[in-house]
Amino acid sequence: MRKRRLLIVGCGDVVRRALPCLARRWQITALVRHYDPGLSSHGVRQIVGDLDQPESLARLAGLAHAVLHSAPPPGEGNDDPRTRHLLATLGRARSLPRRLVYISTSGVYGPCGGERVTETRRLAAATPRARRRVAAETRLRAAGRRGIRVSILRAPGIYAADRLPLERVRRGDPVLLKDEDSFTNHIHAEDLAAACCAALERGRPNRSYNISDDSDIRMGDWFDKLADAFRLPRPPRVTRAEAQTRLSPQLLSFMNESRRLDNTRMKRELRLKLRYPTVDAGIEAASRNPPCCG
Repeated sequence: MRKRRLLIVGCGDVVRRALPCLARRWQITALVRHYDPGLSSHGVRQIVGDLDQPESLARLAGLAHAVLHSAPPPGEGNDDPRTRHLLATLGRARSLPRRLVYISTSGVYGPCGGERVTETRRLAAATPRARRRVAAETRLRAAGRRGIRVSILRAPGIYAADRLPLERVRRGDPVLLKDEDSFTNHIHAEDLAAACCAALERGRPNRSYNISDDSDIRMGDWFDKLADAFRLPRPPRVTRAEAQTRLSPQLLSFMNESRRLDNTRMKRELRLKLRYPTVDAGIEAASRNPPCCG
């Protein structure tokens, strides 16, 4: 039986982890800025183009039955012209893709005061980085109302054995005192990759999903667990006021967005069974087989 055609836009780490699964079900074409021999080894056809140059995207129109969009917005501003350019190109074809899955961020919820957060919560992005994602989601939802079955995956902190913040632990960067600390959320890169595959098959139209594991953990405890697993000193604890003078603005913005993501919809509708249901499982696996640079 002839495979359905999938267009991948954004071939980062998570999507590459999904390729073995995707290649069994789809005939894959990827938009790339430069030809990549590693993608060809998975049987991926490549089209060279750039989301920042819409004239280079013409060959994407009418190409695929489905789209997996994981390209990030630009690094500044409050909009995402890359998603706008992609949707404009797809819209020029006589037939639109039937499905589109987009990897977004849980940052679109903004500060939540440690509350449990479902997908129905009103978006309140507090940083330009998150506002760019809200802009992308808004455009995608509009495309969903025109007939594309859009599913949005809101991912929190993505980790894996080769993408742990161990250098931060080694530097001894401080974390907050327990009674002042924020809740944080995580998803293993392998589980996010599996969620992409599941959403392409089972994602509901114009539906968002919190793609998070089952951990209920504060940020300082996350770093303590990493330190213990890799036999490093635990980071010092400081007050939130002290942290203002010792940490980067970006890290401080994460600390201000305390929330606990509810993943019920992910499990019920995508039927995703997590390989790493907690950070303890993921860290334990990483500590047994640390990357060569770890």
